[in-house]
Amino acid sequence: MNECRTLGLEYIDLYLIHYPVRLKGEIRMVFASDDVTTVDMPTVWEAMEKCQSLGLAKSVGVSNFTCKKLADLLNHARIPPAVNQVEVHPVWQQRKLRDFCSEKGIHVSAYSPLGAVGVLWGSNAVLECEEVKRIAESMGKSRAQVCLRWGVEQGVSVVVKSFNEERLKENMEIFDWRLKQEDQERLSSVPQKRLILAEAFISPTGFYKSQAEFWDGEV
Repeated sequence: MNECRTLGLEYIDLYLIHYPVRLKGEIRMVFASDDVTTVDMPTVWEAMEKCQSLGLAKSVGVSNFTCKKLADLLNHARIPPAVNQVEVHPVWQQRKLRDFCSEKGIHVSAYSPLGAVGVLWGSNAVLECEEVKRIAESMGKSRAQVCLRWGVEQGVSVVVKSFNEERLKENMEIFDWRLKQEDQERLSSVPQKRLILAEAFISPTGFYKSQAEFWDGEV
């Protein structure tokens, strides 16, 4: 596996398929949506399993997979994915997907658990959620801490990125307190909206012609 050599490692702890898509031609960061096509998932997953069998990856998994795509993968997988890394936060709680993953023994990891504020494709909808702001004020916590604590209490691992020393410290200070039951209930009633739409992969003339098609109706 080239990634191990590039990183100077003997193995990788977790190796993921980033999106369930394939690009025509060579791999590149900038591409046209018409270059997107379907993945030969049985062949790709067989290669992922080989990485684990050879000891190049301790675990293998996927990212941005819906219930349907996971079910299709599990139909032919010898080694099931250890992780499905997806968008999860109070504004997009993914209850159906999380229940499916729990049933199948797949751990859910949450990327952009704060909505990826400040990133081109991100949104401030999570930190500006009225329930999140109200709970943060009532508990004397930051809005980010409320969101991260919610994720932890849902059994989800949260992947947070920051280069700010104070925020890094703040993000770690979520393990010695809990959300109140009434606050959990109020968060469960927050209107749901997927924020990360993977629009680059969708085109009227491409393989995926709509959000609903790409996400198998989970929008």
